[in-house]
Amino acid sequence: AWNQRRESTRIMGKKGGKKGADAGPGDVAKGAKIFKTKCSACHTVEAGGSNKQGPNLHGLFGRAAGSSDGYSYSAAMSGSGVAWGEDSLMEFLLAPKKYVAGTKMAFAGIKKPAERKDLVAYLNESTA
Repeated sequence: AWNQRRESTRIMGKKGGKKGADAGPGDVAKGAKIFKTKCSACHTVEAGGSNKQGPNLHGLFGRAAGSSDGYSYSAAMSGSGVAWGEDSLMEFLLAPKKYVAGTKMAFAGIKKPAERKDLVAYLNESTA
């Protein structure tokens, strides 16, 4: 139940994700830390954020892969037919180069399902 998660988060002294930690299957605060350590060198999430090595991720959920303006995607990503959502991100983040063969995203992936869920929960909130 969401009250139990909120309570355990408060007791454990975790910060961040005030409303997001209660939404969805992942922990937004944990996802924010994962994003910072594994993703932020190449991606931004805020509206109007810059493209870096990878594209800005604002508006990610529901968007077709490889369709954000102002970023030069690989032909594989642009032609993948993927629409980003919780399920597609969970699979992509496990092994990006297997999910979209030919992607230029140089990231091995996140093997632990709980870490991927946390990251997806963070992305769902932070890119909206």
